[in-house]
Amino acid sequence: MKIKRFSFEKLFRIIRNSLFKEEEVSKDKEQKIIDDFHKLFYNSKSFDSTWMGTEIGKYPNDLLIYQDIIYSTKPDVIIECGTDKGGSALFFANLFDIIGKGKVITIDIDNKNPPQHKRITYFVGSSTSEKIVKKVKEQVQGKKVMVVLDSDHDKGNVLKELNLYNNLVSDECYLVVEDTNINGHPVYKTFGAGPMEALKEFLKDNDNFEIDKNCGKFLITSNPNGYLKRRKK
Repeated sequence: MKIKRFSFEKLFRIIRNSLFKEEEVSKDKEQKIIDDFHKLFYNSKSFDSTWMGTEIGKYPNDLLIYQDIIYSTKPDVIIECGTDKGGSALFFANLFDIIGKGKVITIDIDNKNPPQHKRITYFVGSSTSEKIVKKVKEQVQGKKVMVVLDSDHDKGNVLKELNLYNNLVSDECYLVVEDTNINGHPVYKTFGAGPMEALKEFLKDNDNFEIDKNCGKFLITSNPNGYLKRRKK
């Protein structure tokens, strides 16, 4: 009678798989876990970070997503509505340094002494003013353009920016609506109608853009459904 050789390795695998078997989680439970962590992360202000010494105020996950889409699309110009301290403008400019092309036009009503960089042009004024929009259009004529909306998050202002700037976005480039997570999506429930509500209204009447769901692959983003890719004509 032949006796099978005992395998400690096989026994170990059985025990390990039994002890560390992943519990199946329903979609609803999974989303609750994500939302709870998102709220914890947001309220802890863990995203108050810097880029090369300048405040940037963006989730690290979103910075990786920006890197992905900027490298893959290689726009000539990024229009940013909402400069604040200038950290994200500097981040975009540094990515362009690596790529070897591109510039940033960033707009804010205040001048907060942002960092200077040869690829960054600062416009001081309202992103929705006729004067500023005209200046931007003159700068980007014939260029491959991406747009980031991160100024006043009131629904009315965001919707106005969407209507003013969406036609400047080039085919297969991105229009990013920042901070769609506020007003309970899932954070800052008391904010009132903001970027998410503006985005939903904009998409009702505009089928030139599609939501790039892949941009939420890290589960936590401050811009849920906010990465819009312009369809190719």
